[in-house]
Amino acid sequence: MSDEPGRRRRPETSGPTPSEAGWLALDDDEILYRIESLPLEHAHDADLLDVVRSQRHFFIRQEAAKRVRDAKQLKGFAGDRHIGQILVRQMTRADDAGYLKTLLQNSRHIEVRNAAAAQLRLLDTDRRPRPESGVSPD
Repeated sequence: MSDEPGRRRRPETSGPTPSEAGWLALDDDEILYRIESLPLEHAHDADLLDVVRSQRHFFIRQEAAKRVRDAKQLKGFAGDRHIGQILVRQMTRADDAGYLKTLLQNSRHIEVRNAAAAQLRLLDTDRRPRPESGVSPD
């Protein structure tokens, strides 16, 4: 089944193929364990991006994308419905608003457009001036 006529879904694999190396040589459960075991400050973006690029099940790829420390590295996956959602949720700076607007207008996936719209609303809320409390400091 496909999202658009003439477009095919990526084939998924549930385990390693003989030609894979690194984390991709592991089965899905071991990859998930490694992803979940990563500390906040880690040096495994390259391993995680290998998983994101792979043909593994979308859940495995999403979990890897969530743990990529440098979200800019995920921009190349904006057209992927599963990774695109993770990408926009990691974009929190006002500088990212232009990119989010582009995704909102150009993504063919409703999930990515919805996530971009929600993130833009959050950015807009964060940039609004806070009302004065009316309490004077003593």
